[in-house]
Amino acid sequence: MKKSLLTLLMFLSFPIFAAEPQMGTNFEKTVQVIPTDNKNKIEVMELFWYGCIHCYQIDPILNEWVKKLPKDVYFKRVPAIPRPEWAHMAKAFYAMDTLGVSEKLHTAIYDAVHKEKTLNPADEKAILEWVTLKSGLDRKKVDDAFNSFSINATLNKAAQIFRTTGATGVPSLVIDGKYITSSTMAGGNNEALKLADDIIANIRKDKK
Repeated sequence: MKKSLLTLLMFLSFPIFAAEPQMGTNFEKTVQVIPTDNKNKIEVMELFWYGCIHCYQIDPILNEWVKKLPKDVYFKRVPAIPRPEWAHMAKAFYAMDTLGVSEKLHTAIYDAVHKEKTLNPADEKAILEWVTLKSGLDRKKVDDAFNSFSINATLNKAAQIFRTTGATGVPSLVIDGKYITSSTMAGGNNEALKLADDIIANIRKDKK
């Protein structure tokens, strides 16, 4: 009898969580609705920073998840710029895209920062030299990509997107420009992706 009572008391001492994800806890509405690139599909946007260890940890899981997305969903990355020193890695992301080496260097730049610890995400000169070395491209071509007028305009847009989402950290997932969640909010990396799946399913129903 005492053992049964103790078991019951232990059970009652743990909080009982709702089965359904909760707005305001597991996900939020964005501060403003963010226009998506394709209104005929559902957009999933990752806000990230190459200097973030949590972004590094979710990246391989996220990549596998993206491979399985249905045809009416597309994925894109936007570098987060909540503070000026994050702009160096954001510039690298857009420069690599312009140079056509993103697929080749995306994981490698994460590894250089977090695994090999050979790249300082706050040192733009070192980042530029790293991209030049790893891409095998001419230094002037890389310099031009890093310092073009268009890339500065893109950085300003990325910074504005971060503010508009209401994100408080990275990595964060923004679904269809309307909802935002993260590993912290959802309770883990896999949980965040499962929640994104659920939100996508609900948006799909609303579109129909």
